Amino acid sequence: MEKQLQTIIQPLLAWYATHRRELPWRVDKEPYHVWVSEIMLQQTRVEAVKKYYVRFIEALPDVQSLSEVPEDRLLKLWEGLGYYSRARNLKKAAEMIMRDFGGQFPDTFALLVKLPGIGNYTAGAIASICFDEKVTAVDGNVLRVVARVTGNRENVLLPEVKKKTETQLLQILPDNAGTFNEAMMELGETVCLPGDAARCGECPLSGDCVAYRERLTSELPVRVKLMNRRQERRTVFLLTAADGSIAVEKRPDRGLLAGMYQFPNTEGFHTEEEIRKEVESRGMRVLEVIYIKDAKHAFTHLDWLMKGYRVRIDNPSGDFLWVTPEELSGQYAIPTAIKPFVPSLT
Repeated sequence: MEKQLQTIIQPLLAWYATHRRELPWRVDKEPYHVWVSEIMLQQTRVEAVKKYYVRFIEALPDVQSLSEVPEDRLLKLWEGLGYYSRARNLKKAAEMIMRDFGGQFPDTFALLVKLPGIGNYTAGAIASICFDEKVTAVDGNVLRVVARVTGNRENVLLPEVKKKTETQLLQILPDNAGTFNEAMMELGETVCLPGDAARCGECPLSGDCVAYRERLTSELPVRVKLMNRRQERRTVFLLTAADGSIAVEKRPDRGLLAGMYQFPNTEGFHTEEEIRKEVESRGMRVLEVIYIKDAKHAFTHLDWLMKGYRVRIDNPSGDFLWVTPEELSGQYAIPTAIKPFVPSLT
């Protein structure tokens, strides 16, 4: 297996030297830039991240500014990327760097992996790209490339398979480990794509690839999810007052979408009459209830199935924070889950 992987090094590096994309975080090897980009790229594709990365770095150009940013401002800068715990962990890690490392970015895998929100992959990426440490950086793209090249039929979603892949790659890592790691990620992101989208005719490794040779590209890697998804029904209320203000509420500081602002919502699907009673029980007089649309949002282990209603009232209640449309778009981080209802406010 290791001998088989050894053959990919030179063609991969030659391909990367010619085909690497120019990305905002590749302008330099500043660890802060690489770190922020890698955290953003978790669960999100490169093209979607670019504009968020530029905006984030302009607002928070270094570790110190990130460590000091108020949470509401941080979440607003992160809005649209989802998985907001990533942003909170960025801030926690920045605070730790300022407190425990005197503001200097940790320069080894062993230290990096101790920071909040940084696992083996991110620590390996930063350590190898920025500090030339000879460590691996194995993400989903790299797992896919290795599984196809070697013809491995093991379930890549299992931790032990990822660990084995890290060990195999560590044995063949060249001295320029950071460049090799970036090349593997780039190949998986742009050429060795999932399923039938793979562009094998453009791949520098096709001559050494078991999946290509045996026509197994659409079957590899094997990904067998072991979890059952839960579905939750919710009714979303777009409460608008006569003065044009909109009701929002802040979610608890812990749990799903912690600390985010949302439109009021409750579990279950409710009739218009039930909605009217619920709103009036909070001391507001309902003028009109209008069904808007259905929407669905998939979290990691949970699906929200939502029905949205616009509820016009004449007297804002103190139970909620009432904001203008301009404040809603400019100051408050609204979860992607309920953003499908935002256009209905205009």
